Amino acid sequence: MPIGDPIRVTLEQDTDFAFRIRFDETALEPWLSDETAPLGQERGPNPTRILLAGIANCLAASLLFAMRKYKNDPAGVVAHITATPMRNPEGFWRIPQASVELQLPGANQDYAQLERILAQFERFCVVTQSVRQGIDVQVTVKDAQGTVLLGDKSIEAGA
Repeated sequence: MPIGDPIRVTLEQDTDFAFRIRFDETALEPWLSDETAPLGQERGPNPTRILLAGIANCLAASLLFAMRKYKNDPAGVVAHITATPMRNPEGFWRIPQASVELQLPGANQDYAQLERILAQFERFCVVTQSVRQGIDVQVTVKDAQGTVLLGDKSIEAGA
């Protein structure tokens, strides 16, 4: 998929709070997500864990890319991410902060241009930078006939 093309993901309810996640326009097998007990049966990672995995994965891949750009070969990069859900002032659960630890397999003297790499690799992480800046999420809810119940009514009119 070329950069700049829309990314589409489709979710279909499996059972209760479990959803099959299809990554459209790919050959990837669907994933199963599920909420933690008592809502779900924990048959797959919940959306919060998927979000955190996306942040850590993107940072690890960005670091790896930057390391290889300067002819380093840090095979075996490990990422850990930790976040504590907390209630916001309105009482809703949110992730106000996440801590990511990226571990390289070698010592700092083993890598060329490490200072430069560390100063810039985060800027290339699409997921982390998008989360940091806040993603404008627009929501539309439709019924089975396609009537827009919530969101931009121009979608319903075909505009």
